[in-house]
Amino acid sequence: MILDDNYFMEQALKEAVMAAEEDEVPVGAVVVCKQKIIARAHNLTERLNDVTAHAEMQAITMAENTLGGKYLKDCTLYVTVEPCVMCAGALAWAQLDRLVYGAEDYKRGYNLGGINLLHPKTQVTSGVLADKAEKLMTDFFKKKR
Repeated sequence: MILDDNYFMEQALKEAVMAAEEDEVPVGAVVVCKQKIIARAHNLTERLNDVTAHAEMQAITMAENTLGGKYLKDCTLYVTVEPCVMCAGALAWAQLDRLVYGAEDYKRGYNLGGINLLHPKTQVTSGVLADKAEKLMTDFFKKKR
């Protein structure tokens, strides 16, 4: 059975829900290699008191450890919200094959800079289950205010 983008984004959304339950900004990520999830992560910036502990950064590290190397050439990262500039840069260095994200980040997303910060060979798909990701973010920040 071939699993599709919606299936893997649902897995990332589960991570985002866990983040929200831990009072973290609800962003979740999974890394997939050959139809298998090799890393699952969500934001840990509050728990670790570390501004770099984004879901994508956690997932990159886990995936690289699983693969035994620093490149994610045969991998897809599914993340619920568009990566920031920092995460896009890390994905470029990791030479990620494919990025799939849900909701746009109009305040801090990597696309705001107008230049492609990803590796030139990285394929991007956006908007996958964006409504669900946006709702998680909106609900989270409504509770904060």
